Amino acid sequence: MKPIALKYKSQAVAKLYFIAALALFAGQIIFGLSLGLQYVIGDFLFPYIPFNQARMVHTNLLIVWLLFGFMGAAYYIVPEETETELWSPKLAVALFWIFLVAGALTIVGYLAVPYAKLAELTGNELLQTMGREFLEQPLPTKLGIVVVAVGFMLNLTMTMLKGRKTSVGLVLMLGLWGLTLLFLFSFVNPHNLVRDKMYWWFVVHLWVEGVWELILGALLAFVLVKTTGVDREVIDKWLYIIIAFALMTGILGTGHHFYFIGLPGYWKTIGSVFSAMEPIPFFMMTVFAFNMVQRRRREHPNQAAVTWALGTSVIGFLGAGLWGFIHTLSPVNYYTHGTQVTAAHGHLAFYGAYVLVVITMISYAMPILRGREANPLRAQALEKKSFWTMSIGMGVMVLALTGAGVLQVWLQRLPTSGAMSFMATQDQLATFYWVRIAGGVIFLLGLLMYLASFFVGASAEELAQQPAHGGKGLKAAPAQRA
Repeated sequence: MKPIALKYKSQAVAKLYFIAALALFAGQIIFGLSLGLQYVIGDFLFPYIPFNQARMVHTNLLIVWLLFGFMGAAYYIVPEETETELWSPKLAVALFWIFLVAGALTIVGYLAVPYAKLAELTGNELLQTMGREFLEQPLPTKLGIVVVAVGFMLNLTMTMLKGRKTSVGLVLMLGLWGLTLLFLFSFVNPHNLVRDKMYWWFVVHLWVEGVWELILGALLAFVLVKTTGVDREVIDKWLYIIIAFALMTGILGTGHHFYFIGLPGYWKTIGSVFSAMEPIPFFMMTVFAFNMVQRRRREHPNQAAVTWALGTSVIGFLGAGLWGFIHTLSPVNYYTHGTQVTAAHGHLAFYGAYVLVVITMISYAMPILRGREANPLRAQALEKKSFWTMSIGMGVMVLALTGAGVLQVWLQRLPTSGAMSFMATQDQLATFYWVRIAGGVIFLLGLLMYLASFFVGASAEELAQQPAHGGKGLKAAPAQRA
């Protein structure tokens, strides 16, 4: 593959974020496998890493590594879209280390001391924000996240103000500002349990089914612009339509979390109607991605990135769309709420919509950050195998969890008398849980294949075809519009 230079030197800061994201991703999967084993071997790793601690680490690593991925993607995309250098590369590097160290110390805190003791040591009595799922972070960590997010957005906003404005850049910024501002609800922890759950969903739901979808759309559009050569005007129109539907359905779709927490009954209707429409933007994203690839004006050498992009659109639709729809209507959710059906949806939705889009961005940008237009063909072949391996592993996990959830509803939720207890039901699900572990092992194998692809060099034939450049190919290249 021919050497290539970064259009803007400040894009290089994205490399730090991508490396950290992948390392944390690997950690998340390892803790996920340990959780799967604890489902069937109750005292596995006990008392060293109890289930509640492992689960906190697993879910927090998911959020943090995706945030690292989003930040790295933004630092790569914004200079290219604005056609100007990043406002402050030094600030971007400083924030990276602050975020990484704060995250590492938080994980150590989760594992080293009981959670109640951690709350006492970190001043939770000053402002009680701990104890809620996904938002378990101690107060100092939450404050650190705010500092990092504000500094990150300042850097990007100042860059945007001095450069050109594009649809991709503006949609990305809208999503990132929404992510930053909605996190402030994590500091709102009223004593009234109904209000507490409502504000909690303002962070959790409006992130993953609201502003994160804007980030998803912007990242996918950017990669398709670069790899297909289709006119920006065409991609921009698709992007605007998709995000309009995503916001319309996602915001009011928050109602599907309000069914049974004590809010007025009209949320059952609102939540059901708009949640049922949430698959629409994901289906449109699938049509969009395949349509752009079919209309491509060039054969980009990085076909692995195209594979990840198409996978994002398809599996995102299946996970966030189809698997979300099957249990989102209030009469159905009455029985499935909190069962393994929910876990199946959550795993496939996060993988399809966000894990894959971050890997898409890394797959496209990392070769350029390493000085070449695309990875060698052997590395790309291994990448494609890793995509299919991870996707098959996730499919096995999701089907196992779906089967477990259906059986759980049948044994525990549907009977009007003589229903099994929760723990008795869990014993009946053991076979499904073992299958889930098998899927997790396959997924980990796929991730290791992906990481290994970074170290695969070019074949002798590829090396022979490369023109000698004597280092000239790494000189600064003039910025070009795309």
